Amino acid sequence: MTPVFALATSLMWGLADFGGGLLTRRMPALTVVLLSQLLAVGALGAIVVATGGWSEAGPELWFAVAAGVVGPAAMLAFYKALALGPMGVVSPLGALGGVAVPLGVGLVLGERPGILQFAGIAVAVAGVVLASGPGLGGAPVQRQTLILTLIAAFGFGSVMALIAEASHTLTGLFLALFVQRLCNVVVGAGALYASVRRGAPWLPEEGWSGIRSALPALAFVGLADVAANGTYSIAANNGPVTVAAVLASLYPVVTALAARGVLREKLQTVQAAGAGLALVGTVLLATG
Repeated sequence: MTPVFALATSLMWGLADFGGGLLTRRMPALTVVLLSQLLAVGALGAIVVATGGWSEAGPELWFAVAAGVVGPAAMLAFYKALALGPMGVVSPLGALGGVAVPLGVGLVLGERPGILQFAGIAVAVAGVVLASGPGLGGAPVQRQTLILTLIAAFGFGSVMALIAEASHTLTGLFLALFVQRLCNVVVGAGALYASVRRGAPWLPEEGWSGIRSALPALAFVGLADVAANGTYSIAANNGPVTVAAVLASLYPVVTALAARGVLREKLQTVQAAGAGLALVGTVLLATG
C-alpha cells in the first residue's frame, strides 16, 4: 500500500501548492500560511477529540513539534517563490529536498531498495531535476526565487522525515498532525506580528472582504496539506521510506499540470521530459 498512499500524498500536495501559490498572488504569504493552518487546526482538533487521540501522547510528539517549527518557514519561502516565479519550475525544484532528506534518513537507517526500486528512484529524481529547469530558450529563474525554493526544499524534506517518526498508529497520527499544525499557527502568528510591526500589510487589497471570499480556498490548502502529511506518514510507516519519499515528491507534476490547465503556463521541452521521467520512475517503484 506504500505506493498508493505516497501517490495520494503527491496529488494532495500538488493541489495544495497550486492553491497556495494562487492565494499568495492575492494576499501576503504569511497571511496565507497562518489562516490555512488555523483552519486545519480546527478540523484536526475535532478529529482528535472524536477519536480519543490524546491517549497517544508520548515522547514522539517532539518530532511533531519540530516539524511544526520548521514547516511555517518552509511554506513561507515556498509560497513566496511560487508568487515570484513560474509554478512549473519552482514546484519541481522544491521537491528535491523532499526526496533527498528522507532518502538519506532511510539509507542511514539501513533501508536497501531492490534493483527495480533503485532504478525507479534514479529515474524519478532525474525527472524532478529536469522538470525544475527553465528549458532551452526559457527565461532564467531569479536568484531570489532560487534561494527561497532551496530553503523550502530542505524544510519540506525535514518535515517529511520528522512527521514519519512522530507516530506509528492512526489515532496517534491525528494527534501528531494536530500538534504540528498548532505549532505552525504559533510560529506563523509570531512571524506575522513581527512583520506587521515593521509596517508590512497582512490584509489583501480588498481588506476583510478579500479574506472572507478566500476562506474556502484557504481551507482547501490547509486541509489538503494536512491530509498529505497523514498519507505520507502511513506510506513511510508501512514500507520503505526511500520509496515513499520519492513517490510523494512527484507532486510538482500535479502543480505543473494545474498551472498549465488553469494559468496556461507553458512547460519547456526539458520540463515536459522531466515530468515524463518522473512518471516512469513511479511505475518502476510501484512494481519493484
